[in-house]
Amino acid sequence: MESISVFEIIKVGIGPSSSHTMGPWNAASAFIRIIKRERSIEEVKEVFLEFFGSLAKTGIGHGTDIAGMLGLNGEDYKTIDTTKIDEKIDYIKSTQTLNLGGEKVIPFIYGHHLILNMKKSLDFHPNGMIFRAVFEDGTELVQDFYSVGGGFIASQEKNSIQKQCVRTLYPCHKASDIAKYCEKLGLSKMSDLIFINEESWRTQEETKAEALYIWQQIKECIYKGVNKEGILPGGLNVSRRAAGINRKLLGDKIYKNKDEWFQQVVDAEENFTNINKWIACFALAVNEENASFGRIITAPTNGASGVIPAVLMYSQAFTDSISEDDIIRFLLVAGEIGTLFKKNATISAAMGGCQAEIGVSSAMAAAGLTEILGGSVGQVLMAAEIAMEHHLGLTCDPIRGLVQIPCIERNTMGAMKAITAANIALESDPTKAKVTLDEVIQTMWETALSMSDRFKETSEGGLAIAVNVPEC
Repeated sequence: MESISVFEIIKVGIGPSSSHTMGPWNAASAFIRIIKRERSIEEVKEVFLEFFGSLAKTGIGHGTDIAGMLGLNGEDYKTIDTTKIDEKIDYIKSTQTLNLGGEKVIPFIYGHHLILNMKKSLDFHPNGMIFRAVFEDGTELVQDFYSVGGGFIASQEKNSIQKQCVRTLYPCHKASDIAKYCEKLGLSKMSDLIFINEESWRTQEETKAEALYIWQQIKECIYKGVNKEGILPGGLNVSRRAAGINRKLLGDKIYKNKDEWFQQVVDAEENFTNINKWIACFALAVNEENASFGRIITAPTNGASGVIPAVLMYSQAFTDSISEDDIIRFLLVAGEIGTLFKKNATISAAMGGCQAEIGVSSAMAAAGLTEILGGSVGQVLMAAEIAMEHHLGLTCDPIRGLVQIPCIERNTMGAMKAITAANIALESDPTKAKVTLDEVIQTMWETALSMSDRFKETSEGGLAIAVNVPEC
């Protein structure tokens, strides 16, 4: 089985969806690379893109079409000026042209070259898409892609096309592997094992630097979110709430940048109600940014991107675990737990419902928090199990296909469950647990397989049809 770096699970992304925005964007970029490898951009006459299944049914709400066009246009979601996205899409649509790979302008008519096929799904995965390049000599190049969650993409020929296969020194494909190697090596902290395995990709210093970079991006995202008022895009007229909560909690305190704001949060009055509200505020801030095509940290998906930031920010503002080393170890452990779900179940709501997104992120956050609060390896794994156990069966039924209702609030619930799970695990003897993390991951996968497709990010069940929201 392929090893996965923690930084493929926790990484810089763009809203509103890792599977429906980042995945198609990555696929479009990959198709450009295939064209260059097989022929050349200059030989291309036209390009066609067709989305199927969940990508088509909720594509407009998730910006799937936008991601496909920008990816073909040679844009990178890690670096694009997110305030210019609407302008770039308007240009493509109004001029009916696309600058393929940023190298050649070709005709591109929305609705002809790009189609959302809501009547058909591809067999390999619900999030399927097919790219087709027509060359000047009349020949064609066709490639299928599947967005399998967290921004990862695959094709039927290759399970993953994003990276070369890496095998770590101590492969941890199950929670039992983690426990086994920590005992064998005499490691009392799970993060020590992850440090060793991450050296398959980079040095320990580079690992630390990447974790701290992600922490800075988390703070930046939260800071943006708590300072923006207004209505979220998409037509549901959902109001941003993080800014209002932030304002009420800080009162008349003044800050000029994110570091001054963070210090104000740390110095704010601490009681259960206020801390609870801050956790909700942190999560809301991130997911309101995500819903607005903002740059966020995918962890492990965009729809669940507020859980880990909220819990990590909570740990830094309201517990004694406030060092850079704690931040690094939190993220390493959280990311490693995410890899277990990616390898043994799914992190795609289109495959497993929201248990695969909020549930996984809550398990990741619970493990990370338990690690830095002094938990043993067994307690860390137990915390992840507890958090997931109480998300089993959670459906994905976004109203109008937008990552807003119930997605945004759901991140606040995932964060609180993570903190509760950590607290329970820290007061428990993991040797007496009746359910292991491996067993709950297997149960989650079996639940996913049994779940009706109506509750797997199709907007054809649950709240998506129970709540009557008129089209704009």
